[in-house]
Amino acid sequence: MLSAPGWWNCCDRGFHKEIMGSVSVGTDPRMEEKMKKLFGQIIRFGLVGFLCFFIDYGIMVALTELVGINSTVSSGISFCVSVIVNYILSVTVVFDADKEANKAKQFTIFLILSVIGLGINTLIMWAGTSVLDQYMDRSYMLVKIFATAVVMVYNFITRKIFIEKKS
Repeated sequence: MLSAPGWWNCCDRGFHKEIMGSVSVGTDPRMEEKMKKLFGQIIRFGLVGFLCFFIDYGIMVALTELVGINSTVSSGISFCVSVIVNYILSVTVVFDADKEANKAKQFTIFLILSVIGLGINTLIMWAGTSVLDQYMDRSYMLVKIFATAVVMVYNFITRKIFIEKKS
């Protein structure tokens, strides 16, 4: 544990010690527990996110390359499929969701947040491919990785706020 007086004494000013007293810098066990929980959630969210990314990305590429659907449309379709998988895993594995909560209301909130995420994803896909298509083939593959990263941060923050049980 660090003690403020030791640090202040290095300044050779005794009045700092008198004013500051013995301020200790330590860890609050409750804060430490919350940080451990948050870190665990971030890890689980990341693992679920990677799984859903591969589902999303794989379906998008398959629909675009094998079926011939426009990449922006196929990105929207694949995003919707991954949302369903993500919801199931988010409420069962990632977040401490309220088990007593109205599941229809919970899914509706999740769906609204996901539709906003889909809007962000689609906007990034459209803007990114509009710019990069003139410089490279299959730019949608690169743009999708960036779009996924942005939406992933948005998803964690909003789901933590709206899905997790209030304690």
